[in-house]
Amino acid sequence: MSKALETTLEIDLRALTHNLNYLKSKLQPQTKFLAVVKAFAYGSDAVEIAKHLETLRVDYFAVAYTQEGISLRDAGIKTPILVLHPQAINAETLIDRCLEPNIYSAKLLNDFITTAEKQGQKNYPIHLKFNTGLNRLGFSHSDVDTVVKRLQSTSAVYVKSIFSHLAASEDLSEKDFTEQQIETFKSIAETFKTKSGIAPWLHLCNTSGILNYPEAHFNMVRSGIGLYGFGNSELEDKNFKPIASLKSVISQIHEIENGESVGYNRAYTSNRNERVATIPIGHADGLSRIYGNKKGFVFINDEKAFIIGNVCMDMIMVDVTDINCKEGDEVVIFDKIYTANEIAESAGTISYEILTALSKRIRRVFLP
Repeated sequence: MSKALETTLEIDLRALTHNLNYLKSKLQPQTKFLAVVKAFAYGSDAVEIAKHLETLRVDYFAVAYTQEGISLRDAGIKTPILVLHPQAINAETLIDRCLEPNIYSAKLLNDFITTAEKQGQKNYPIHLKFNTGLNRLGFSHSDVDTVVKRLQSTSAVYVKSIFSHLAASEDLSEKDFTEQQIETFKSIAETFKTKSGIAPWLHLCNTSGILNYPEAHFNMVRSGIGLYGFGNSELEDKNFKPIASLKSVISQIHEIENGESVGYNRAYTSNRNERVATIPIGHADGLSRIYGNKKGFVFINDEKAFIIGNVCMDMIMVDVTDINCKEGDEVVIFDKIYTANEIAESAGTISYEILTALSKRIRRVFLP
């Protein structure tokens, strides 16, 4: 592993393999695994991550938007891809690129069936999402009759799976709510099976669902954040390996005097003579302005250096007065030791946000 000479995101594919294997160790052998690679594979690189996971024989991929699925197909990914939030306007493209839509409303169901029929499709795979308490997307239990009736009127599509999404599977204080979601989902699935005469795959669990609710693994599970190295709890985080390390370099060090200001809007004023290091990463790279003014920090030679002043578009400034460092030294924003959780928590947010915000302009390096 070479020293970072510019802002670089190192992606450890061995850590990815470890995380997948750990998650699969929680499953029955017959339970299928869906890898969530939306949002540029949580800020890493969806194509490279999907290629690696394809060699490990995951059963499905999931993306949020149709264009994300197109990018994977353009890169040669053959594994089935579930598009979690398609729009009706994408129906022809979904079929053309062999992407499988999540159907979450009556309008989308009708629009997609109409397009599939016009194209002469037979048994095109679709997935039905039911709302069990997240109240974001999905049919309600009371919609089953309408859905089944519409499906029975066509041979253009068939239901590959029924699924829902847990709202608080990582929060054991919400166990009663999660267990109620599980029971609601079971009831919906049974109603659908009885009324339609078919038994699609069932999937409900996200990463924390996999870890905390083995009784709800059903036919398939879905994991996003777990694959990228986070278990949503201090206990489980120890079992995962973060795959991404974000590093940069000290471009310049300034000596400033007591009373001098630093950065835009003079947001920071020194109260002593200080050494200030400038680092080439900013809010255009995904390091939000919220981390400015000592809410966020980086690590230089294993010492914490707080961000001072406002985060600039392409740069941050950090206080290195008490740190033995020089221009050209490596800077760690996060890695396996100083994880993304740490810097995210310092600003009252979560690792998901800082990871998925990482700009594509940041250089990516893959460690085999």
